Amino acid sequence: MTALLELDGLRKYFASSGVLAVADVSLEINAGEVLALVGENGTGKTTLMNLLFGAYQLDAGRILIDGEEVAIRSAQDAIDHGIGMVQQHFALVPSFTVAQNVMLGREPLRAGAVDDREAERVVSELADRSGFPIDPRKLVASLPIGLQQRVEILKALAGDTRLLILDEPTAVLTPAEADDLIGAVRQLAALGTAVVFISHKLPEVLAVADRIVVMRRGHVVGTLDVGDATPATIARMMVGRDVLLSADIGHVEPGAPALELEGVSAPQLSAGDSGLDDVSLTVREGEIIGVAGVSGNGQGDLVDAIAAIRKIERGRIRVTGTDVANTDPRRARDAGLAHIAEDRMHVGLNREATLEENAIATAYRSKRFNVAGILKPRAIHGFAARLIADYIVRGASPRRIIGHLSGGNLQKIVIGRELDGEPAVILANQPTRGLDVGSIEFVHRSLLDARDRGAAILLVSAELEEIVSLSDRIVVMYDGTLAGPFDRGELSNEQIGTLMAGHDLEAVEVVA
Repeated sequence: MTALLELDGLRKYFASSGVLAVADVSLEINAGEVLALVGENGTGKTTLMNLLFGAYQLDAGRILIDGEEVAIRSAQDAIDHGIGMVQQHFALVPSFTVAQNVMLGREPLRAGAVDDREAERVVSELADRSGFPIDPRKLVASLPIGLQQRVEILKALAGDTRLLILDEPTAVLTPAEADDLIGAVRQLAALGTAVVFISHKLPEVLAVADRIVVMRRGHVVGTLDVGDATPATIARMMVGRDVLLSADIGHVEPGAPALELEGVSAPQLSAGDSGLDDVSLTVREGEIIGVAGVSGNGQGDLVDAIAAIRKIERGRIRVTGTDVANTDPRRARDAGLAHIAEDRMHVGLNREATLEENAIATAYRSKRFNVAGILKPRAIHGFAARLIADYIVRGASPRRIIGHLSGGNLQKIVIGRELDGEPAVILANQPTRGLDVGSIEFVHRSLLDARDRGAAILLVSAELEEIVSLSDRIVVMYDGTLAGPFDRGELSNEQIGTLMAGHDLEAVEVVA
């Protein structure tokens, strides 16, 4: 049987950075198959798919569809050949409806005008057929992230797509949303669509894939049938060594309060969050408190209020004794706060700046990098170079613009910058989102080392296993309120899930 798609010896070299991103890669995929593509950050996975989708041009190699060589020089060429791609970062028009986004560029016409009703009908049928049900009349701006992901996928499927590429599709989804996506992807495959699924989340890879292709440093280093794979074997192939997949957190006796919230309330600012309702919490020196909850229940408001990014109506927020509520981020940082932002693209980094500039963005006034208002280039360069080396930021150089780096490598820059200097309080909001297993292991160890040095850490994560494995105490957030804190091991995962769903707390049986 002829494969739907064959990649034969694909090669891509970026002269500007001296990086051989894709090194003579060959693979094939059949109709109705889910092929998972895994590897460390910056190992060439997304570049390989961008070659297939026409975003980059081949230096060498061939692309064959149904056994015939094709030339793909643009995204439109790829679409014309039945290839659709959903990028890691969404490109939707918030003020448009679902139907308007999905049909953008291919709108049905009636008497020379766009027929919105017909567009809604077409999108509704496509959604039902593909396993991504959604109301085509809804404004995208009103949708939670999980439903926006569906809109992106429907856009990619709208052009008679035979091969769908999903780049980190669950990176911004809750566990329940990710499970729904995996089921829909399997349904697509059953209908004959081939799917390339790029992910760092190995349990999801094992749940969705038929075969797994592992890349390292631009090369394919192995292919596994899903029945022959385990998280440990995949991680070993990805990294080239055994990887500790669960953290051993040990125990540190907590010290004095470092982060204190008393009766904090704030209004809802957008449809995607819940505001804050009388939130009180204390995080002590030498402990990690994990915040569990379904996305959109106030976690973003909580972090932004502590970081002095957003205003509160009532309450007090103290960082090492300094009241930072309704002040500004600089005052919070001066009090000893570090902030690993959830949105690395728009809050954590400036992608149009160099790595050096991003590395000192929160500390350029310090004496390390500044004397009497004059920056110290040698110190800045040395710090950026050390960050690259310590966090293995692939494809980066200190004086190069960072916009070309993968999402995982961008996250490493944020984490390296924020953990430097031994901050007293660390806000870690989705710190491992988009990272590979080796990098996750490193970040977990870095957070635990910071805790062991006496830092107070508030960890917000959509990954319940991450919360459970790293936290000394856990709180659960629902609709802007907090339940807890609960000591490590006091609640089962199922009980935490019950609290996350907003069920009556008195009905939850606490483990003795």
